[in-house]
Formats: sequence, structure tokens, C-alpha cells
Amino acid sequence: MKKHVKRSRLRLLSISLLGFALSFPLLSSVRAQTQEAQVMEITARKYEYSGSPIHVKLGSKVQLKINATDHDHGFKIATVPDGDTPGGTPGLVFTSEQDCWLLKKGETTIIEFLAQTPGTYTFKCCHTCGLGHKGMKGEIIVDR
Repeated sequence: MKKHVKRSRLRLLSISLLGFALSFPLLSSVRAQTQEAQVMEITARKYEYSGSPIHVKLGSKVQLKINATDHDHGFKIATVPDGDTPGGTPGLVFTSEQDCWLLKKGETTIIEFLAQTPGTYTFKCCHTCGLGHKGMKGEIIVDR
């Protein structure tokens, strides 16, 4: 009888620990969804993004508010830090995945993401905006 009780307790403990271990990633995901966003405002104008480089905290939910002041621009950023293999584990996890966000003149575009991996993420204009278009870049730096 004592062996049966011991095995039952051990089995219950094992199942409880397994359940806790499996729910841990879910808890951190829920915590990220409920935390308040770190809001960063950026202005896109002829061949530049103001406010760059942008520093955000590791693990934070970030909301970029980008306003195009002179004409339409674009916003494109890799999900992995500069120097990492493209297609690797995303360091920035976006609420809506797009290759290029169109930034309409006079409108504010909101882009949200979770900063999961430290590093530098270069962004650029992906909507041809004139002769200096190729130099229109900025950086988001995820700090530890």
C-alpha cells in the first residue's frame, strides 16, 4: 500500500512539474501581451527618419508611430538583428507581418512588435521617394 501511495505522489508531482514547464512560455507571452507598449514617435521626411537610432528595452512591447510629413514613404525592417542569418529565429515579432509598410503623407502609421533579441535592426524606406531614397535608413537598437 505504501509503494502505491509513493508512486501516486511521484506521478502527481511529475505531472504538475511538466504542466508548469509547458505553461511557462505561455505565461511570458501573456505577460508581453498585457504589458504597456513603449511608444516611439518617428518622422519620415525627404531622405531621413528623425529620432534614429531608437533604443528599446529587451522584452518590451513597442509601438512605433511614424508620420510622413512631405510625401509618401515606406518602412521595411528585418525580423533578425543585423549580421544574423536571414530567416533565423525572429528577434522582433510584429503584430502584423508585412514586407513594406506604406507611410502615407500626413497620416500616422502604427507598427507594433515585441523586442525578443538584443541587437541592431536597420530599417529603410521601401517606397521610392526621390534621388536620396537609398540613403533613407535608421536603426532600432534592442538593449539588454
